[in-house]
Amino acid sequence: MDFTAPTADQILAIRVNAGIGELANHPRFAAASADMVEAIVEGIGQFAAGEWAPLNRLGDKEGAILANGTVSLPAGFAEAYQAYVEQGWNAIAGDEAFGGQGLPFTLAANVLENLGAANMAFSLLPMLTVGAIDAIHHHGSEAQKATYLAKLVSGEWSGTMNLTEPQAGSDVGALRTTATPRGDGTWSIKGTKIFITWGEHDLARNIVHLVLARTPGAPAGTRGISLFLVPKYHVNSDGSLGARNDLRCAGLEHKLGIMASPTCVMSFGDNDECIGEMIGAENEGLKAMFTMMNSARINVGNQGVQIAERALQQASHYARERIQSARAGSPSRDSVAIIEHPDVRRMLLRMRALTEGARALLYYTAGMVDRGALEIDGAQARADCLVPLIKAWGTDIGCEVASLGVQIHGGMGFVEETGAAQHYRDARIAPIYEGTNGIQAADLVTRKLGYEGGAVLSALLADAARECTGKAPDLAALAEDCIEVARWMAGEASLDDKLAGSVPFCTMCAVAVAGWQLQRQAEAAEGALAVTKPVVARYFAEHVATEARGLKAAAMAGSGLLYALDAEALAG
Repeated sequence: MDFTAPTADQILAIRVNAGIGELANHPRFAAASADMVEAIVEGIGQFAAGEWAPLNRLGDKEGAILANGTVSLPAGFAEAYQAYVEQGWNAIAGDEAFGGQGLPFTLAANVLENLGAANMAFSLLPMLTVGAIDAIHHHGSEAQKATYLAKLVSGEWSGTMNLTEPQAGSDVGALRTTATPRGDGTWSIKGTKIFITWGEHDLARNIVHLVLARTPGAPAGTRGISLFLVPKYHVNSDGSLGARNDLRCAGLEHKLGIMASPTCVMSFGDNDECIGEMIGAENEGLKAMFTMMNSARINVGNQGVQIAERALQQASHYARERIQSARAGSPSRDSVAIIEHPDVRRMLLRMRALTEGARALLYYTAGMVDRGALEIDGAQARADCLVPLIKAWGTDIGCEVASLGVQIHGGMGFVEETGAAQHYRDARIAPIYEGTNGIQAADLVTRKLGYEGGAVLSALLADAARECTGKAPDLAALAEDCIEVARWMAGEASLDDKLAGSVPFCTMCAVAVAGWQLQRQAEAAEGALAVTKPVVARYFAEHVATEARGLKAAAMAGSGLLYALDAEALAG
């Protein structure tokens, strides 16, 4: 089925939840006028639908192929990526000093939303490049910025993030990749990394790997990690490409989904000639990498919105076209489209409410990131609190909506020919990478809960409760429940208790904020959305929010029951 960008809903979210008009009042983002925003959202929507969406099924069926050390993509990918670069979509939020357009992160998020809904596997290529740009921009030397940023901003070169090793997944402190000084300011890199997204491919002229490694005598654990810039091809002083560096793709992972995204095993320094440059200070690599990861976590939450939108569109189309059974209670015994049956309507309305709620949360988060960049008081701290909410709940929503899409297709959803199963398979990685959703929830209760003595998260939830009071009582009550749980966690709860309740608490907070932002949309919607949005927002408040209130008991249950069985008994 073809993809159509939900342009009107995206513009509403950008206007209401991100507050793009307020951002455009600042000189830095003055170019983000209403006309410019509309042109970008409509333009990338048309590009994604016309250039990237037609490759989605092909990419799933043929996938990436490794041969003779080179990874190639199916026919059409190279041309589609080149068109993306030439039209300037990669440069939307890039620094103007390096060829970017200097527009808000909010609009870059919209570019990725449309590209990912059209072709999630393909969109991982620019998504990782954006993270590499952030890390180099904030932590790289002036020489590194001058050498690499313009080509990364344009998309002519791509970027990666190399953290995971066979023995070191989320526990990056256990990594063994080494960096040894070469005496000329560069470093010899040696080691193996796994799960490296777009670590090797033939679409960009160079690939800039950001690699975590240990220097000689570095402290143990995360305190002894440094970050290195390791290009696929060395870069000459005039900016041209030189000889190939001593790194290679040693294999491709065989995955459940995102088949057109080459997930690589990368080997560095097989011949002891892999050369890299340190980014930032020695032993402060994790600080630099987290700049990249925070961007990536928001963008992975965005993937939940993307796949939910694609699954919703396909299920809605199928429900209108599939004729089966008479409507229950109808005097006519003629078969009707399944969209007329109550349970199918329930599933479709739930899919829509979850998708639009997650989109509202995404753009609210993006708007706070932009306000943080403008150094508006309190904005960055609020953005930091929102990151685990959009990453964890947004990706959970992607999985749920994709699953409901399969359900609406019935038996046809379980076969590959309809394409519904691809969305479900593609979605499942998002709750895992860039920090599992359990890690996001742990981050919320161990770090973000304590920001400014708890004032940052409390203020966010209080804003939601106040604005929903008298308008959406279920949402207001949920926000108050979140505040109560937060107080308990900040007070009498042990660390184990907080971690035991972290996932339900994270879900509660995300639903409260998403529902609040969806309610704001309902009040501001115009045209056709003025008809649909209040219904969608009401369903979210009366069904999704009330379900989330039921998580309060689990959030405050403590850890005792989790340890009532020893490990042997628990594993059976």
